[in-house]
Amino acid sequence: MDVDAFAAELFRIGCVKFGDFTLKSGKKSPVYVDLRGLVSHPSVLRLAGEALVGVLRGLEFDRIAGLPYAGLPLAVSASLVGDLPMLYARKEAKDYGTRKLIEGNYEPGQTVALLDDVITNGGAKLELAEPFINEGLAVRDFVVLIDREQGGAEALAEKGYRLHSVFTLRQVLDSLHRQGSIPETQYREVMDYLNAS
Repeated sequence: MDVDAFAAELFRIGCVKFGDFTLKSGKKSPVYVDLRGLVSHPSVLRLAGEALVGVLRGLEFDRIAGLPYAGLPLAVSASLVGDLPMLYARKEAKDYGTRKLIEGNYEPGQTVALLDDVITNGGAKLELAEPFINEGLAVRDFVVLIDREQGGAEALAEKGYRLHSVFTLRQVLDSLHRQGSIPETQYREVMDYLNAS
C-alpha cells in the first residue's frame, strides 16, 4: 500500500488531527489519529482492509478478530477483502441465549490474529486479548494500521506477542508534510514530540 495515497485519504476525511489531545494512556499529544471515522467513508475503509490483508498474508492464523471498537469495522473490511473468517469479543456476556463472550465459529486451540486501528503503549491491546485467550484461542500477532512508536511493540514483545503495522505515525506525517498538508512548524512540533517520547 502506498503511504502517500493512504495518508492523503486519512487527512482528507479528518482522521489525522492536530491540536492538544489527551491519549488513553493519559499522555498529552499534539497529534491524534482517529480512525473511527473510516466507517463513514467506505472506499477508504476498503483501502484499510486491503492494507491489513497485505500484512496478514504473511502471518499464520485461523481467524482474525477486531478489537472493540475501532478494530471491528477494520476486521470486517479485512474479512471481506481477504475472505478471512472473523471473530469478535463482546464487552460483556449476554444474560440470555448462548451467553458467549466470543462471537463467531472457532475451536479451542485455533490461532487468532487481533486487528486494531492504532497502537501507542500497548496496554489496551493486552487487556483486549484476554477474552480470546480465556476461550482457549492462541494469540501471537497483533496487526494495526498505524503504530505511534511509543512503546507498544516493546510492551507486546515482553508478553510474547508480535506487532505488525501497515504504517508508522512518522511515515504518515512525513507523507503529509511532503504533500504540503502540514505546515513546517506544525510538522516540526509533532516530530519533536515523537522523538522525545
